[in-house]
Amino acid sequence: MSKGDRVVKRDNRDTVPGGGESVDTDVYRYALSKPAVTSTEVATTLNLSSETADEALGVLLGMGLMRRLEGRVSRFVAVNPEMAAETVLAPLEQTIREQYALVERTRERLARFAPLYEAENSRSEGLAPVELIEDLVNVRAAIARFADDCDEEVLTSQPGGGRKAEVLAEAVGRDERMLKRGVRMRTLYQHTARFSPGTRAYVERVMKLGAEVRTLDDQVMRLLIFDRKIAVIGVRDNVNAAVVLRDVHLVQFAAAVFELVWGRADPFLLRWDNQELAEIGEELKTTIFRLLSEGLTDQVIAKRVGLSVRTCRRHIAEVIQRLGAESRFQAGYMLGSGGWEAVARDSR
Repeated sequence: MSKGDRVVKRDNRDTVPGGGESVDTDVYRYALSKPAVTSTEVATTLNLSSETADEALGVLLGMGLMRRLEGRVSRFVAVNPEMAAETVLAPLEQTIREQYALVERTRERLARFAPLYEAENSRSEGLAPVELIEDLVNVRAAIARFADDCDEEVLTSQPGGGRKAEVLAEAVGRDERMLKRGVRMRTLYQHTARFSPGTRAYVERVMKLGAEVRTLDDQVMRLLIFDRKIAVIGVRDNVNAAVVLRDVHLVQFAAAVFELVWGRADPFLLRWDNQELAEIGEELKTTIFRLLSEGLTDQVIAKRVGLSVRTCRRHIAEVIQRLGAESRFQAGYMLGSGGWEAVARDSR
């Protein structure tokens, strides 16, 4: 071998004649059995050519698995692979850390210009960062336009339990078109949507195309986010109106809220599961326990859990009976004074 350590690149599948392992492996194994070895000794013992022995030792030197014996240029000593890893990989890991830090610094610098771009882009298009649309026809037209322009992802949350047939009929065609062109879709409903035949049929169709659907017990905000650039949110006390958000910071906030709620929601299973339905039923009742303890009216509780007032009152009556209370007032007092979680658990 030459006096300078050299890294030799070659195919490690080269094997010792008559053997099944790589030359490098056999040379390293042999070196482990000796205090020190020479290239000539390796070649003679392992029946290798001098060139092959030199190449194997060069590869092992480059990997840090071999080192030259101090003061003896032609003699080599095997090194622990863990020590070799620290020696060889440490500079590479340091380079990776430096490159990652450079990426983050560059990302931060670029991010400072994003608000300027978004603001100028909105002005150039004559679009306000926040726009109120008060007519349902115009709201639907805007949503259809945003859906047609959507390229990557749509996030939606729909409160109120099962959706109306005419709304689902309008949504399914629009959503299937997005899914078929590769747009990712995630949708949140309330648990009560699972009991709506129309909603279940819609969910089955979009899930077959790759959509993800989850549900949770409490009310969610009516929300649609397209490519994390435009968000449409419902207006309180006006189901026919919507607010369109184009400001990048507001849209990012809406997306963060969605992700937070999505993380605690349950997958919408297409097949009926008695155990699952029982658990959801108990979860709804627990939510009703909590809302009763807050002194909310039947109408407000029904809206929060996505039930009709009539169905909600039936559940409330069952809760009152389960508590052994004689009136709604007494039930609210028991829940408030005893803690709704403990009372709900003890009454099961």
